[in-house]
Amino acid sequence: MPRLSDIASDNENYLCLNDILASHEKVPCKFEMPVLRLGFLDTGTDVADIRPGAKLELPYWLARALCNRRRSIVSVELPKQYRAGYREILEADASVVDLHKLGPFYYAFGMKLLNFELPESRDIATSLLQTFVTRFRGIMDSSQNALDADMAALVARLDDHERALFALGQRGLRAQQRWETRQTDRITVSDMVLTHRKRKRTEMETS
Repeated sequence: MPRLSDIASDNENYLCLNDILASHEKVPCKFEMPVLRLGFLDTGTDVADIRPGAKLELPYWLARALCNRRRSIVSVELPKQYRAGYREILEADASVVDLHKLGPFYYAFGMKLLNFELPESRDIATSLLQTFVTRFRGIMDSSQNALDADMAALVARLDDHERALFALGQRGLRAQQRWETRQTDRITVSDMVLTHRKRKRTEMETS
C-alpha cells in the first residue's frame, strides 16, 4: 500500500498558482531545538534566538523543510480545521458547511498535511474524500440550476477546487444551451482570416 505522503507529493504542482498559495497556509509548529538569530520570527518575544519549546505558525513550505524524514527541527500540530471536532462536523453533514471559511484551499492544504505522516493522517485523508464525495453532487446540480442572483452566495461557501468544478459545470450548461438553440451550427469567419483580408485590402489600396 502506498504511503499517504507519497500520494500527497504526487499531487503537488509547482507550476500551479493555487498550489503555491496553498503551500503558504500556516501550520502550528513547536521548535525542538534552538535556532540562532531568528528570534525576530517570534513577535511575542525580544530574544535573539528561537528556543526549544517555542511555538510559531509557519507557512507549510517552511514547516515541510524543517520537519521531514531527514530533520526534525520542529514538530507539527494539526491546524484546527482538520482536527477531530471539525472532522465530526463534516461527517455529520458536509453539504451545509461553509468550507471557504475553513480555508480557501481546504482540500489542497489538507493533502499537503499528509506529508507530515501524523497519527491522524489516515483519518484526514478519509475525511477529505468523504467531504468531497458528499458535496460533489450538490455543487454540480447547483451549477446546472442556480439563478444568477443565487450564484454569489453559493460560490462564496466553496473552496477553490469546488469553485473550479462549479465554473466547469456552468460552462457545460452554456455549451448545452448553445447546442439546443443550434448556435453551434453557425459557421463564422476566424479572426486570422479577417486579419488577413484586412491586410490584403490595405496592400491593394496602397499599391
